[in-house]
Amino acid sequence: MKSAQEQLSTYKSVHLNRKNITTHFVGIPLIMWAIAVLMSLVSVQIPVSEAGYKLTLAKAFFSIAIIYYFILHWRLAIGITLFILPMVYCAEIISGYDNGHWIAILVFVIGWVFQFIGHYYEKAKPAFVDDLNQLMIGPFFMMAEVYFLLGLCKGLNEEITPMAVEKRRAFEAKSAN
Repeated sequence: MKSAQEQLSTYKSVHLNRKNITTHFVGIPLIMWAIAVLMSLVSVQIPVSEAGYKLTLAKAFFSIAIIYYFILHWRLAIGITLFILPMVYCAEIISGYDNGHWIAILVFVIGWVFQFIGHYYEKAKPAFVDDLNQLMIGPFFMMAEVYFLLGLCKGLNEEITPMAVEKRRAFEAKSAN
């Protein structure tokens, strides 16, 4: 498995433009929430008590994602966990509405519009085009950016930024040929 530094620098290599990063602060949470709503529509009842426990696909998926993030970088994982838990809770509530799935689909599309607007400014393709795992790194990267804005994990930022710039230069040189 690639390190957090390697994966974050790969993601950052196509997210160096401030406008692109700003659009991702809107797009990524919208997409995550929409996916959580749609995944909350799929559930199984687990008989752990008289009332039972409703395990949704969203709870299972995001639990695995949180474990993955803790394996990568425990400090960033704390922050993203504090974002994911209420997001999944809210998504489950919305999934119970009659039109919850339509709301989620609309929000999903809007989220991707923000993403592609950002990449217009960046003049680079999204990271997941070359590596689907980067879809999982997007939320992790956004949490890293929040930490960096707050002055946290400075060493991580100082480590991944030069790597990202070098990867971007290599990509641009390869594209020029």
